[in-house]
Amino acid sequence: MTAPQQCCLATGKGRLLRGTRGCWIGPDRTAPGSPAGEFWQISEQMGNSGSRVGQSFCSRFLPEEQAEIDRLFDALSSDKNSPNVSSKSFSLKALQNHVGEAVPLEMVTRLYDGMRRVDLTGKAKGPSENVSQEQFTASMSHLLKGNSEEKSLMIMKMISATEGPVKAREVQKFTEDLVGSVVHVLSHRQELRGWTGKEAPGPAPRVQVLAAQLLSEMKLQDGKRFLGPQWLDCDCDRAMIEDWVFRVPHVAIFLSVVIHKGFLVLCSSLDLTTLVPECQVDQGRGFESILDILSVMYINAHLPREQRHCWRLLFSSELHGHSFSQLCGHITHRGPCVAVLEDRDKHVFGGFASCSWEVKPQFQGDDRCFLFSICPSMAVYTHTGYNDHYMYLNHGQQTIPNGLGMGGQHNYFGLWVDVDFGKGHSRAKPTCTTYNSPQLSAQENFQFDKMEVWAVGDPSEEQLVSGAILCLPGWPLEPWGPFSIFLP
Repeated sequence: MTAPQQCCLATGKGRLLRGTRGCWIGPDRTAPGSPAGEFWQISEQMGNSGSRVGQSFCSRFLPEEQAEIDRLFDALSSDKNSPNVSSKSFSLKALQNHVGEAVPLEMVTRLYDGMRRVDLTGKAKGPSENVSQEQFTASMSHLLKGNSEEKSLMIMKMISATEGPVKAREVQKFTEDLVGSVVHVLSHRQELRGWTGKEAPGPAPRVQVLAAQLLSEMKLQDGKRFLGPQWLDCDCDRAMIEDWVFRVPHVAIFLSVVIHKGFLVLCSSLDLTTLVPECQVDQGRGFESILDILSVMYINAHLPREQRHCWRLLFSSELHGHSFSQLCGHITHRGPCVAVLEDRDKHVFGGFASCSWEVKPQFQGDDRCFLFSICPSMAVYTHTGYNDHYMYLNHGQQTIPNGLGMGGQHNYFGLWVDVDFGKGHSRAKPTCTTYNSPQLSAQENFQFDKMEVWAVGDPSEEQLVSGAILCLPGWPLEPWGPFSIFLP
């Protein structure tokens, strides 16, 4: 019998059981033995009033993980700046002292309030004054190891002290606090992996833009999406929050990042490599990307998993000049890429090309390609199956368009960068046939000064060779022309 099983085989009287610390059984409840990885159970009996009258709980943590959780609780409960607090609990001040400046005060307070509102006996008349060891263990197990039901319970407690539904505007504020806390903690712990944590310029802060995108995925009671301020006074019950957490993994991931990196606990179990890709830019080149860390994380989450760990800058109009020849020379035969533009009205948008770009008069790519918007709103638009006009790159033709395009058809692309570099269009009446995307730019025919193309994932040997193209002095970089040479 495993240690986690041993700690669960008893009927509690509101006490901590022998065995692995953190196993808590409420009154008159039996927690059956559970296999490894499923160490806890939560059950509820709902009366006519809908109030909770009892719970049973057993920590999901492995023994070595539970030991680390216990050490953290011991450190919090022995804080010397909280002299009037029992050694079996800790105060908000103790948690603030431990976290320091790693997590914004608003999120520290939310986490603390969520913990002290956990009722393991079913008899509490309100939040406890401080956080006990049982509450702490249960909360950490909920947030780090729990399923969508368990996480939604904690989120509800972090939002409101009262039972029952919360207003959508309260969920919106929670989401903005959560998104902002992720950027804050990653920046504080120097985990941005080369990206900037600075707020990108634009009509709305990217924290609010990403929070709005996450919130737009919530389904209201009538099945409609949360798509504007007119819904802010709607009630959100626990079933809605649970469904939201289940379908929008970023909510749980962001909570994990804040706790692991903010509290510095169980950090080895958090893998940031697929959440925050490494940013690779040639050394010695001063460069500030159009994208901030939140934009990168949002786009990265929609890439194939094997391509999420690394982004390599192939082309930047800031570094390589406003030249379509330079663009083609730097991005062809380089593997999957993310292209992003900022038009002169500060709209930021682009597309993911799942295959290497090739200069040819035919469409290319496959159904893994997508278009996206970053500002003024975040969204990803995937293929519709209507046609296969995923990618297009052409140059030097007289009878068909010359430029880079994604989706739609000739002269009506979802995204088009003209050979006359700095000009483009996004035509969708009402949406692009290939990706179902709306007009991405502020104006249908737009002008831009900033464009970037990033290769994603590890390059193949062939792509590394293609990246070693040199251009003779004074000649344009055109790998399809006679003036290109390749390094051996």
